[in-house]
Amino acid sequence: MIHDVVSAVYRGEYKIEVIFDDGKMGVIDFTKYLRRGGVFERFKDIDFFRNFKVNQELGVLTWEDAIDIAPETLYAEATGTPLPDWTEKKGKSLASKSLLRTANSRR
Repeated sequence: MIHDVVSAVYRGEYKIEVIFDDGKMGVIDFTKYLRRGGVFERFKDIDFFRNFKVNQELGVLTWEDAIDIAPETLYAEATGTPLPDWTEKKGKSLASKSLLRTANSRR
């Protein structure tokens, strides 16, 4: 089951406290996203990072409606629970498999 983010509060540095629709909550440290590059490069600007909002329709944190993080990822990080089984299969994420399929179909 995917739990939506219903509320979030900035807690300093790169930490955000997130509350979910089932009442569970936790503080997520987004520091690791700084090393991921790509769209997350924008997080290096702390003013940009602090300017998040909860998209109530999607149940996710968003930054300028350009960056969001999947609610199942936020839930796992905030509550210390594992990601749902459907997000990974045999050690490879579904996203990796999709990229691999796309690359192979171009050959």
